[in-house]
Amino acid sequence: MAEYILGQASILAVWDGTDSYDPLVCLTSHNLSESVEEIATRTKCDAAGATQKKAGAYSYEIGFEGVYSKPEASKIGWVTLKNKLRSLGNFDWRITTTYADASTEIEYGSGFFSNLELTANLDEDITFSGSLMGSGLITDTDPNA
Repeated sequence: MAEYILGQASILAVWDGTDSYDPLVCLTSHNLSESVEEIATRTKCDAAGATQKKAGAYSYEIGFEGVYSKPEASKIGWVTLKNKLRSLGNFDWRITTTYADASTEIEYGSGFFSNLELTANLDEDITFSGSLMGSGLITDTDPNA
């Protein structure tokens, strides 16, 4: 039977620029969306005007949501997130998924924050959300090792 994995077993973290990947504080969710553009062509050689298709540019995006809180040591809070967005630079990220037997699957990449949003509704916890746009390919090799 398949082993289902709960969301808390997957952690999104960002390279601190020095010596560690630090998780985003109090995330409630994150997602990874990968896509490949389609390149469609037609030539006089194609039977009955059939369209030929092939893979084009690869891209990915990581979306995330969380509850605003004062960051703990070695975790990334709102202030660090907005500073990274405003720096307009790329940085490395990591997603680690830990299975019940303690084995892990780790993916690495590089990208930049394309948007951040802070929501403060009366009588509710302050929340944040954002997107990280990938640059290059996702890999299983740590670029900082």
